[in-house]
Amino acid sequence: MSFRTIVVTEQARLSYKNRFLVVKKGLEESFIHLSEIDTIIVDSISVSISTYLLKELSDNKINIIFCDDKHNPFGELQSFYSRYNSSKKIVFQTKWSKKDKGKLWSLIVRNKILNQALVLQKIKNVNYSVLMEYMDNVCDDDKTNREGHASKVYFNSLFGKNFVRNDNDDINSALNYGYAILLSTVNKEIVNNGFITQLGIHHKNEYNPYNLACDLMEVFRPIIDSFVYFNSNRNFDMSFKLELIDLFNKSYKFNNKNYVLKDIIRFYVKNVFDYMITGKEYKDFVYYEG
Repeated sequence: MSFRTIVVTEQARLSYKNRFLVVKKGLEESFIHLSEIDTIIVDSISVSISTYLLKELSDNKINIIFCDDKHNPFGELQSFYSRYNSSKKIVFQTKWSKKDKGKLWSLIVRNKILNQALVLQKIKNVNYSVLMEYMDNVCDDDKTNREGHASKVYFNSLFGKNFVRNDNDDINSALNYGYAILLSTVNKEIVNNGFITQLGIHHKNEYNPYNLACDLMEVFRPIIDSFVYFNSNRNFDMSFKLELIDLFNKSYKFNNKNYVLKDIIRFYVKNVFDYMITGKEYKDFVYYEG
């Protein structure tokens, strides 16, 4: 099973040879077998990549994420055809009813608010009980926007009442970086299951190619938030980024068992699709470290 995240931060050439990723820096060459790799993050604009390697990464369902000159993720490689029956899956996806999508969204929102509340409980913030009340009042399709109200209380509780989401500061940069890795991980699992990321259940922005991933990643955001909160006095540097990436290799509980986060995301996404197609029970991801 693949488990490694490879981060390339310096000028290099990436190529393919006999089932190995070859990383060449000057006269130095490193070889990593593709079976070991889950994700590659190219965090430098001085990296060249062979087309053959890109083809092999796609065939082996290996994520590759590209960062811009400010070291922020801006895109990823995504295969067109990850399942033999993707056409059938996409037909299912287009026929999901508004009622079923509304029910699923309410479950996701309740799950997200619960995890936000658990973060506040961990830091002994009194607004934990406020969020639990919001969670209890979520209705179908979250028509009363408990998610929005909970998020305002939550972020103000974590980072202060003057905190503005998406300001240009280290806290927002760290959140955005962690969310981008999370989004890419969820995208990979959606495509691997034969569905498309553009058609969401709640997010419907015509300019967003990742609407469905934006829906399904919501329950995992508090993992990123919690880490950033406990490291908010640090500069957002490469060490910080590598620790954010490593969160996906840490153990958490799901369905009464311990798994690394990457595997939990895989199980969770599959469970959501089973819920929508067969009516299988939706399983919450509850944010307790394993």
